[in-house]
Amino acid sequence: MRQTIARVAILVPDYEEALAFYCGRLGFDLIEDTDLGGGKRWIVVRPRGATETALLIAKAEGERQDAVIGNQAGGRVGFFLFTDDFDRDHAEMLAAGVEFLDTPRHEAYGTVAVFTDPFGNRWDLLQPA
Repeated sequence: MRQTIARVAILVPDYEEALAFYCGRLGFDLIEDTDLGGGKRWIVVRPRGATETALLIAKAEGERQDAVIGNQAGGRVGFFLFTDDFDRDHAEMLAAGVEFLDTPRHEAYGTVAVFTDPFGNRWDLLQPA
């Protein structure tokens, strides 16, 4: 048996702002953008070169969902963007205006730096060792 995690939902306040960040600044590919009616859309993005796991951009609905935008992992890093060339991607992201919370560091598991999306979610840019 083979299983994969196909989609991970990320709550955002606005579809267009999310697309501007994930596709515009991070360079993710837009896989699907389907109008579901009633102001809802099914939007799927994934990093360049990725073939399996993708983000489902979900517009928050109601106070409960609004309350966790940007804090889906309780203040921890909740998303991990692996790269095969840390220096290249770090430089591209800085040039695109991505906000890093620390300088790159070398750990036993690889080279890493924490960045945030515009909603407050914390991400690792990580080149595994």
